[in-house]
Amino acid sequence: MASLIEFKPKRSAFDDDAVSDAGSDKGAADVTTALISTGRALGRPEVRRKYWWSRGPDLDAEEVATQPSVYDDRELAEQYYPNQEWENLHRFDPDARWTWGEERKLVRKIDFRIMVWTCVMFCALEMDRANIRQAVTDNLLDELGMTTNDYNLGNSLFAFSFLCAEVPSQLVSKWVGPDRWIPAQMVLWSIVAASQYRMTGRPAYMCFRAALGLLQGGFIPDVVLYLSYFYKHHELSIRLGFFWTAMVIADVVAAFSAYGLMHLRGVLGMSGWRWLFLVEGLVTLCLGVISFGLMPAGPTQTASWFRGRQGWFTTREEIIMVNRVIRDDPSKGTMHNREPITLKLLWRSLMDYDLWPLYIIGLTNHVPFATPNIYLTLSLKDLGFTTFQTNLLVIPSQLLHVTNMLIITYLGEITGQLAAIAAIPQVWSIPFLVWLRTTDTDSVSRWTVWAVMTIFLGNPYDRDAD
Repeated sequence: MASLIEFKPKRSAFDDDAVSDAGSDKGAADVTTALISTGRALGRPEVRRKYWWSRGPDLDAEEVATQPSVYDDRELAEQYYPNQEWENLHRFDPDARWTWGEERKLVRKIDFRIMVWTCVMFCALEMDRANIRQAVTDNLLDELGMTTNDYNLGNSLFAFSFLCAEVPSQLVSKWVGPDRWIPAQMVLWSIVAASQYRMTGRPAYMCFRAALGLLQGGFIPDVVLYLSYFYKHHELSIRLGFFWTAMVIADVVAAFSAYGLMHLRGVLGMSGWRWLFLVEGLVTLCLGVISFGLMPAGPTQTASWFRGRQGWFTTREEIIMVNRVIRDDPSKGTMHNREPITLKLLWRSLMDYDLWPLYIIGLTNHVPFATPNIYLTLSLKDLGFTTFQTNLLVIPSQLLHVTNMLIITYLGEITGQLAAIAAIPQVWSIPFLVWLRTTDTDSVSRWTVWAVMTIFLGNPYDRDAD
C-alpha cells in the first residue's frame, strides 16, 4: 500500500508523455498493461449511455478503468486519506489500476453475490408486512370480532411503529454492522409474523401490528447502507429500482400463495388466514437464518465457514472493489462498518436543514395512495368479488406498478431532473382521486371500479410507507 509520503499525482493514461514513457512502439493493449504495472495510468472519464437504445461508449476491455479522484493530487489526498480504523484499509492503494474488463466482470459478480440476496430479503419483508391485506379477505375481521375501523387503527399503529423504529434501527445497524442486524431483524419479525396465526381478538391484533412495525422499521435504509459498501453512487440508482421491483414481485407471489393457502381453511381446524400467517412467517424465518451466512460484513470480509475460507473475492478483486468505491466517494473511508454514530454526529445530521424538505416530502408523498392500496382487497370484496377472485385481481395493479417504477427510475437517470420526475406520481393520482370522490361507485359496474383502481395504483410511487 502506498503511503502518503510516497504518494505522487498520477498522469492520465492518455497523456502523451505517459504513453511515451511506457513504450510508444507497443500496441494499445500493451501500453495499457505497461501503464497499469507502473501505477501511472488513469482511465478516461466514464461516459454512460443516455438511452437504452444508444450505443455504449467504445471502451476496450483492456483499457484502464480507474477514474480520476482526489487521490491523484498529493495535497487533496492527504485530506481524504481513509481512517486508520477503516476495515478495508489494507486493500486501499492509490496506485491501484484495473481495466474495464476486470471492473465489469467484478460488478456482475457483486450483483450475483450481493444484490440478488438483498432483493430476496426485501421480498421477505414485504410478504410479512403486506399479507394482512390478503388475510382480511378470509373473514379475519369477523372471526376476531373487529370492524374496518379496528383494521385501520392496526395499520396506523404499524406505520407509526415502523416510522419510530427507523432511526434507532439504523443506529444499531451502524454499531453492530448491517450483516448482523439485518438477519437478526428478519428472524425476530418472522417469529412475530408467524405467531399471528394465534390471534384471538382486537388487543392481540393491535399488539402484533405494533411489534411487527418496530422490528421491520429501518430495514430498508439499513440495506441501502449495506449496498453502498459495494457499489458506486450511480450504480445504485438502477439497482434500487430493481430492489423496489422485488417488493412488487413479493406482492404478486403473496397473492398467488394466498390463493392456495386460503384453500387450507378447515385443515387442523384452522382458518385460511391463520395458515397464511404461519406458513409465510416460517418461510421468511428460514430466509432470515440463511441471511446470517449470505451477508458478508464488507468487500474484504467475505471469508467464513459458510462462504468458504477463501471468501467470495480474490485479492485482486478486493483491491478493485475497495479503490473504485472510495475513489467515487472518499467519505466512505471515514468510519468503520461497526463504528457507532455519536450523539454529536446524529445531532449534526438532524440539523442539516438542507434535508428538511426531503423529510417533508417523504412524510407526505404517499398520502394519496396509502389508503386506497391498504383497502384495495376489502374494497374489491365489498364490490362482490369472492375471496379468491380478490387475491388474483390485485395482481394487475402490482405488475403495472413495477413496470412504471422501472420506467420512471430510468427517466430520472437519463434526464437528471429528479424533482420533476418525482412529481409524476402525484400528478398521476389527481384524476383518479377526483373520480373516486365524485362518483357513486355503487352505481357503476364493479369491473369499471376495478379498472380505475388498477390504473390508479399502477402508478410508479414507492409503496414503502404502506
